[in-house]
This record gives sequence, structure tokens and C-alpha cells, in this order.
Amino acid sequence: MLTITQELVDRIVAHAREDHPDEACGVIAGPAGSDRPERFIPMPNAAMSPTFYEFDSGDLLKLYREMDDRDEEPVVVYHSHTATEAYPSRTDISYANEPGAHYVLVSTADTDGLGEFQFRSFRIVDGVVTEEDVKVVDAY
Repeated sequence: MLTITQELVDRIVAHAREDHPDEACGVIAGPAGSDRPERFIPMPNAAMSPTFYEFDSGDLLKLYREMDDRDEEPVVVYHSHTATEAYPSRTDISYANEPGAHYVLVSTADTDGLGEFQFRSFRIVDGVVTEEDVKVVDAY
């Protein structure tokens, strides 16, 4: 289960809406070993695409060095889908290289009739996708 604050959910959704019609992407870092997302890090989508996201390799290297210096790890890796449901695509699955991370997808398309977006979390390990519950809290 992903436990995340309402503030972080709101920031992810705001980033997805801001970058629409392109996919938005980013990371939420947390203390190593804690599974607690804390530090919101929106990243530019180097692909600048409505159907694909890509972290710039230089930006990603800088982020990982920074997280290492701060004794953090990527707790959440997020991105948006602009025209489809919030479910990992084959490309998303092939690029999922953080087995301990929660992969959050936000859809800015109203694909389920429930409103402007979907917010879902998945674990992706060795190509296997498992959806998990999301518990939104006011604070940890």
C-alpha cells in the first residue's frame, strides 16, 4: 500500500494538469528504507510528448547523486497519461527499474466517467504489474 499525504497527491495532479497535453513526470524522494514519500521533485519530460515520458539522463544522474547525498531513495516515480487510463503501458513497464518504488499514474483524460483524473499506484517488479491501494493522509 502507498501511504501519501494529500499535499503530495495535489502536487502530482497539479503537475499533470500543468503539463497537459504532454505527459508529466517526476519523483518523490523519501528517507532510505522508510517507504515514506516526502520530497516532491517534478522533472521535465525530455520527450515533450503526449504519449511518452522520458527523464533526461543528466537530470536523472544529478537527482540520484542528490538523493544519495541526502540518504534518500525514490519512493514514488510518477507520470501522467493524457488520453488513456492510469495503467502502465508496455513502455512504462519496460522502463520500470526501481523495484522498491511505487509507480503512480495520473490520467488527465476522463476515461472512467468519475472526473477529470485517475490517481493509481502500482508495483512493477521484473515486468509484473501489481496495483496497490492508496491511503491518503493529512500528515505522517
